[in-house]
Amino acid sequence: MRGKIIRAVGGFYFVWCFEDSHIYQCRARGIFRKDSFKPLVGDDCTFRLTQAQDVEGYVETIGERRNQLIRPPVANVDQALVVFALASPDPNLSLLDRFLIEMRRQGIPSVICFNKKDLADETWADELTGIYSRCGCRVLTASVLREEGLEAIRELMRGKTTVLAGPSGVGKSSLTNYLCPEAQMKVGAVSVRTERGRQTTRHAELFAIGEDTFFFDTPGFSSLELRSMKREEVKEFFPEFQEHEPYCRFQGCMHIHEPDCGVKDAVEQGQISRARYDSYLQLVQELSDSRK
Repeated sequence: MRGKIIRAVGGFYFVWCFEDSHIYQCRARGIFRKDSFKPLVGDDCTFRLTQAQDVEGYVETIGERRNQLIRPPVANVDQALVVFALASPDPNLSLLDRFLIEMRRQGIPSVICFNKKDLADETWADELTGIYSRCGCRVLTASVLREEGLEAIRELMRGKTTVLAGPSGVGKSSLTNYLCPEAQMKVGAVSVRTERGRQTTRHAELFAIGEDTFFFDTPGFSSLELRSMKREEVKEFFPEFQEHEPYCRFQGCMHIHEPDCGVKDAVEQGQISRARYDSYLQLVQELSDSRK
């Protein structure tokens, strides 16, 4: 039988069957362990039931993957919907930038959704929308609580497999419950003391919400390291730098200490976001330190 892995917990793989839309609990064949190959949520597969009328079986083969993410560990993604809150908790823009870089490295288009616009100043929302629109991302604002902007998200997902990702406490589980009410995801409050979300999603899970339309809900993350990058590569993932680089005196300018730098001039003139530039400096420094 043909299916798609929608959840993986404790050595079991829950497979949604294309033929009857039922979910079957499966284990992986031993050959996967022998080959050090781990099936992932989002994998297309074939599976065989233990007995003809059983609800348990074994995953036998995994289809060719279009792509694979490490964080979150999922496969066959068409796009990423990166959810951050405008307030409660305040958005960690450095973390957002890192996730956008990781998606771009994988060749996966990203759309940013700033949730909780009901809690934020409109000027702040417009400022963030402008910053990230200039770096080549589509940006949506929403209020899951008030059900504002959610139909645009549903339309964005139509006919695609979307990974829903972001820190804890930004409203991913509430959005999941809106898109797929039968999911009945637990919703966590934001800690007043730390202003950080409480983790409610423990594993990546794939939901079907229409014909050829799936989305992953994934555990929240509070950090993301990009250690496999070279420091010289980082500027390639800040597309708003490109139009200003011809004004740099030196070819291969890193836009840090060099004089007559078009990118630094653009930052001073407000043409490039100071927050984005600070994220760039921080990441270059971390990669320099790790190389040492």
